[in-house]
Amino acid sequence: MPKNYIADSSVLVALLSRDDQHHDWIAVQAGTLPWPWLTCEAALTEAFHLLGEKGAPRLKDLLRQEAVVLSFELGDQLAPVLDLMDKYADVPMSLADACLVRMTETLPEPVVLTTDTDFKIYRRHSRQVVPCLLP
Repeated sequence: MPKNYIADSSVLVALLSRDDQHHDWIAVQAGTLPWPWLTCEAALTEAFHLLGEKGAPRLKDLLRQEAVVLSFELGDQLAPVLDLMDKYADVPMSLADACLVRMTETLPEPVVLTTDTDFKIYRRHSRQVVPCLLP
């Protein structure tokens, strides 16, 4: 069983937005997967932006309850993150996606929770598939 579930912004938005097409899928996952889910500041920034004023209070609640936890220091990982963004510039890879892929390289037994199929393209440690849970 994975030790570290890493939440992409797409999953946080789907979880907190009943209108999202993946809401039911992630609601089921939320009921079965262990908490807390880890994330990075870039993914939170995207999620807050996409959720807007209506969804922001619920995301704040997840953070205050430590159900979602920041677990990445971009300043410490800037060079490898920028290298990933350069490598996948043709996709293109966002800062948040690069941070999440880097998290999979630094955490034991990671799984990225996402609805973003670009994670099927990305590789960790250059050649390894990024472990993901997708709808």
